[in-house]
Amino acid sequence: MRKLLAVIGLAVPMLVVPAHAGASNRGTGIEVVSSPRPTLVTGGSALVRVDGTGVTVRVGRRDVTKAFVRQSDGSMLGLVDGLPLGGSVITATPRRGPAATVRVVNHPVTGPVFSGRQQVPFFCETTAFGLAPAAPPNCGAPPVVSFQYRTTRGTFAALPDPAIVPPDATVTTVDGRTVPYVVRIERGTIDRAVYEIAALHDGRAPSPTRAHNAWNRRLVYTFGGGCNVGYHQGATTGGVLNDVFLSQGYAVATSSLNVLDNNCNYVISAEVAMMVREHFIESYGPPAHTIGWGGSGGAIQQYDIADNYPGILDGIVPQISFPDAVTTGGTVGDCRLLNRYFTANPGYTDDQKEAVSGYGAWGSCVNWDLAFASRGNATEACPPAIPPQYLYHPTTNPGGIKCTTAEQLVTQLGRDPATGFARGYNDNVGVQYGLSALRAGQITAEQFVDINEKVGGYDVAGNVVAARTVADPLALTRSYRTGLVLAGTGGLATTPVLDLRAYTDALNDIHTRFWSFAVRQRMVDAFGPSGARGQAMLVTSPGSDRSRYALAAMDAWLTAIAADRRHGSDRARMLRNRPADLSDGCWTPAGERIAADLAWRGTGPCDTLYPSFADTRIAAGAPLRNDVLKCQLKPLTPHGFTAEQVSRLRAVFPDGVCDWSRPGVGYRGLAGVWQSY
Repeated sequence: MRKLLAVIGLAVPMLVVPAHAGASNRGTGIEVVSSPRPTLVTGGSALVRVDGTGVTVRVGRRDVTKAFVRQSDGSMLGLVDGLPLGGSVITATPRRGPAATVRVVNHPVTGPVFSGRQQVPFFCETTAFGLAPAAPPNCGAPPVVSFQYRTTRGTFAALPDPAIVPPDATVTTVDGRTVPYVVRIERGTIDRAVYEIAALHDGRAPSPTRAHNAWNRRLVYTFGGGCNVGYHQGATTGGVLNDVFLSQGYAVATSSLNVLDNNCNYVISAEVAMMVREHFIESYGPPAHTIGWGGSGGAIQQYDIADNYPGILDGIVPQISFPDAVTTGGTVGDCRLLNRYFTANPGYTDDQKEAVSGYGAWGSCVNWDLAFASRGNATEACPPAIPPQYLYHPTTNPGGIKCTTAEQLVTQLGRDPATGFARGYNDNVGVQYGLSALRAGQITAEQFVDINEKVGGYDVAGNVVAARTVADPLALTRSYRTGLVLAGTGGLATTPVLDLRAYTDALNDIHTRFWSFAVRQRMVDAFGPSGARGQAMLVTSPGSDRSRYALAAMDAWLTAIAADRRHGSDRARMLRNRPADLSDGCWTPAGERIAADLAWRGTGPCDTLYPSFADTRIAAGAPLRNDVLKCQLKPLTPHGFTAEQVSRLRAVFPDGVCDWSRPGVGYRGLAGVWQSY
């Protein structure tokens, strides 16, 4: 495997073979419960569960038995701290019988664990969260605990002393217990990110070995949207003060590097989420399950983490979703090119522009240009947290930070030594813009030729040029192998998905509905018809909030999976425990729930109410799964054009046009889950 990875040029990723967290012998067992696997312990501590009676627990020769507390299920739970960096062996020895052991590998709390070389320079923003100023590049600051309460006005307010609850505080019910609606919030730094953890306060400091009387033993992990280059800590998180979660007893966790606008790299996001979740478990105890939550870029992180680093999130609720940042980037770049073309060449109707773009509203494509096309340019959308003197300039600072999405993925893509830029995965060679519109008679042959003659592409710095964009061959292969392009063949095989979308296709919004079907198609291609069963898809009207429904449905699904002791694979267990009433469907603007099968461009009641459209690549003939970064080519065989137009088309497409029936250039299957760089 290492030879294969070297051949395709990956940044030395090693595939971590899935392993059981612990071992057991004749009734004595030991497992690490705070980390997805024992080789990924961080911060010098691990929450460990031991089964058996009369057991002595040691780390090496050090006796740590006193750290363990008997639990209601008969096991012992203990926080083992003081672990040195590197490997250690934890041993559980009963009075009689053989010992059980588990080898742990401890990594620094500042990271990295599996994400590879960290970005330098890296700028701190701890003070945005009320933490002490921090020193780069690790940006560490001591944790701070504060309290808030829910007022009778339905807002959160600061609470200086949690022992004194104001008269306007509300109460809530958790697992049948009425408790004060007082929230404990902890903020600190892990893996160079600022983390936040919130949970109802039960009057005592949290402990991983005691029952918490105001926590329902479930964790929601939130992710934030956007997409931008990193090199800074970030001043926002996915958010933790959420009444839907907290009022029901859920704990909530997140971090600044789980916001894609602060860090557009799902590998870093996965690592931070794993480490923050580990810290939460070592503070509060193991949750029954962890649910991912977030929209747009927050949905990208959920899909990509679930597929590539399974075990961090048990179930996910992506909202207004996209599959990944890389394949979405193709249409983003196209929209800038088309917007510039139509601006320079007036005379097209909005209907024609929509037909060429594939979107239900031309404004969606315009807004892709205005909001995110700049993220492909080295100088246009640099985060303000990065001092200007560190930024790229083609003449005065060619080695500076290049503010492109690809730069954030350089560990996976590699850097082109000839240009100094991250290897590029975008490509539009052979793409026949407006092909579907031409075939439908919505644009003329001359308009089709003119668009494709003049649409252009991008240079290495993301500037619009006359020539088409050409991807780096290594970037293509690495994008597929590392999961930068969502494969759907990894952890999504066993991870329940509830894809929730507020319908905005008619509102000039970028969060268009077909992307949910693109993800589903990848899952169906991976697993056959049952691929659709792993993803429940729900659509609602703009502005309608169905968070409570989605949270309850995912909780029921995960609870049923955990209770299932029947034989079968993890995938079979996931599929057969999908709640019977969790069908695909939608809510009408009046709030009526309709259970109905959903299909891209379908004719059912929900698909008629909330029609799905396409994007620039699908309008050019690409398949619904929309994962072709660079198309393979076939000969141009024009029909219905004049001889002069044919000559011009051959000049535009000298090597042929896209053959969408074949996989993309450089396509390889996912190299495996838990890749390390």
